Amino acid sequence: MKKIAVIGTGYVGLVSGACFAEAGNRVTCCDIDEKKIANLWNGIMPIYEPGLKELVQQNVEKGTLYFTSHTEEAIREAEVIFIAVGTPMSATGEADLTYIKQAAGTIGDNLTGYKVIVTKSTVPVGTGKTVESIVRERSRDNQAFDIVSNPEFLREGAAIKDSMNMERAVIGTASEKAFQIIADLHKPFTSTIVKATVESAELIKYAANAFLATKISFINDIANICDRVGADVTKVAEGIGLDSRIGNKFLQAGIGFGGSCFPKDTAALLHIAESSGYDFNLIKAVIETNEGQRARLVSKLETALGSMKGKTFSVLGLAFKPNTNDTRYSPALDIIPQLRDMGAMVKAFDPIAIGEAKKQLGNQCIYSDNVYETVKNTDACVILTDWQEVKQLDLMKVKRLMNNPLIVDGRNLFDLEQMDQLGFTYISMGRPAVQKETVISNAI
Repeated sequence: MKKIAVIGTGYVGLVSGACFAEAGNRVTCCDIDEKKIANLWNGIMPIYEPGLKELVQQNVEKGTLYFTSHTEEAIREAEVIFIAVGTPMSATGEADLTYIKQAAGTIGDNLTGYKVIVTKSTVPVGTGKTVESIVRERSRDNQAFDIVSNPEFLREGAAIKDSMNMERAVIGTASEKAFQIIADLHKPFTSTIVKATVESAELIKYAANAFLATKISFINDIANICDRVGADVTKVAEGIGLDSRIGNKFLQAGIGFGGSCFPKDTAALLHIAESSGYDFNLIKAVIETNEGQRARLVSKLETALGSMKGKTFSVLGLAFKPNTNDTRYSPALDIIPQLRDMGAMVKAFDPIAIGEAKKQLGNQCIYSDNVYETVKNTDACVILTDWQEVKQLDLMKVKRLMNNPLIVDGRNLFDLEQMDQLGFTYISMGRPAVQKETVISNAI
């Protein structure tokens, strides 16, 4: 058992802290926001993540998980300190390290005895050295410590599963002692440990997210070609995804990536490349394709309806993906204002993310957590998030409720032939209006 302090109770910090506590460690999660700390003690989570509330409450009751706004005390008592604060994208596209530097300064001010200081936030190459320099200066270089980079690879909506059953743990450090301590912490979660330098570990996280984002933009570009030549992108993705060298993950065409990681991390990697003097044309194209996908969906809608003025649209999905209330870089935040600017009225459905969306969209739409109330009396339906409630729609009921049975599907959820038979005008991404499959005999 280790005494662990986690600085930051956001997505990464809270999930990681709860999982380390579940593994038998004594974990104190720290945050300067006293209201957030009080809420956590009362079982009120700052984020929606399936299973997180139950895991937190279980470990609070066991006495393995604590919350505090007194970060200094937690640092002094801890053996291992995880930095899990936000690194938002700055105006120039680089990661803003303000909170990282503040955390490093607080650690340096309160260093007592040997500590392993672990950066879990997504940070650019060189941040480990920056943290080390700040800690050394603020501690007056009279305390022993080691620096580790230990990036997370959590998927929102599946973060507990990803933490408890890691595909791999990346541990970047120059210290064998620190490596062994952090490796031991991860033994309950994975047997696959990648040992690296701090710099390599920092770059691994950006490279992983950028590669996945590249797959998404690639298949979306293929979908745009399919629209022009009458091919079906789902069949193209199936055909190439069966190649073991490619794989089928992240080959779902649609309206592009969003959330807290891919947009920020691709921009940050581009900035890292430019700062090092490298012209990273591939990642530029990935970002450009992603930014264009949302405009393409609106264009499809405009082509189908003509004038948008005075029309009423139902938008299904405000979160950037299902099973989260995260609306950061959500397609809805771009598309709803575009529809409003074109003179349309908007009704929006989401089972979880309405509160977060309102902070960005205000009164630009009518909100509902009832999907059928949302589609009622609308001229077109736009699907932006593949919530289970959307996948399982009673389509005949939807058709009866709508003024006009037009669906523009940014997630390619429904069968083309079925939608045609039901009498919908169904427009998806990179698929022809009606699927016509040819059965080829295996007989010779």
